[in-house]
Amino acid sequence: MSKFLKKSELKSEWYEIDASNAIVGRLATVISKIIRGKNKTNFTPHMDNGDFVVVKNIENLKFTGNKFENKKYYRHTGYPGGIKETTPLRLSKKKPDEILRLAVKRMLPGGPLAKKQLTKLKMYVGDNHPHSAQNPKILDILSLNKKNLIKS
Repeated sequence: MSKFLKKSELKSEWYEIDASNAIVGRLATVISKIIRGKNKTNFTPHMDNGDFVVVKNIENLKFTGNKFENKKYYRHTGYPGGIKETTPLRLSKKKPDEILRLAVKRMLPGGPLAKKQLTKLKMYVGDNHPHSAQNPKILDILSLNKKNLIKS
């Protein structure tokens, strides 16, 4: 039987990821594992044991194929006939962080714990972010797999 952690034993670390030319889905899988805590040996499914992730340069995210123009995101207003759709191209002009946030959110299990874990994801346009005081570890996603980046 594995040992479950107590709240007092939890320690969160900070990771920094540069999203320049990164593929959205591959980046989202790495981020979702980290904020869920699955990268740790003491993973506890019912507790928030994940780490914080700071993603910079999110305006340079890439899609493979023609998904940037053809993929559709749907939402519903709550009124009859109120389904709305948008593409990553239109979404990147208004809210560039929403593309990655939706990808990570949909890789987490549903419920209140997933909403709490999603708050550990911090995204910024450009190189600057206010979390340098936490001394985040630089995570090079290219070193994890050579397919993680698109050659420009």
